[in-house]
Amino acid sequence: MQSTVADPALYKLAERTGQALLARHWSLALAESCTGGWIAKVLTDVPGSSGWFERGFVTYSNAAKVDLLAVPPPVLDADGAVSRETVNAMAAGALAHSRAEVALAVSGIAGPDGGSPAKPVGTVWLAWAVRGRPGHSRCHTFLGDREAVRRQAVAAALEGLLELLDAD
Repeated sequence: MQSTVADPALYKLAERTGQALLARHWSLALAESCTGGWIAKVLTDVPGSSGWFERGFVTYSNAAKVDLLAVPPPVLDADGAVSRETVNAMAAGALAHSRAEVALAVSGIAGPDGGSPAKPVGTVWLAWAVRGRPGHSRCHTFLGDREAVRRQAVAAALEGLLELLDAD
């Protein structure tokens, strides 16, 4: 029986990510909030992903971000869960609580509610960090319904990781 890939474009990004990680003998840790494990699912759809995918944290609540990733509560209080400061802390926490060489973090507002004038629905922060180096982050504002925002976040997360790996 032949299996079908639910989203060929995301699968191709996941394959390329795995190849890039494998070429460097690196493994990846994820810290996901608004994507709810979707990035981990896409990556582990690739056969052989156990050779480069180390672990994932789904930290949907602020308490989970604090408990599992050691995001400082003052960061969440001052900047909110959807912020540069929070995703940078999430990526750092994923590295600190794993054996991976690189981490990716995502937090956003997928909707349909929860947005504000300062952070509208579709606002997604992504961060990438390599062990022993400063991380970097990027904010996106995606359009569409909840599913569309989350899918675009998954794609942007993997594209950003590939940029980082290709630059290394």
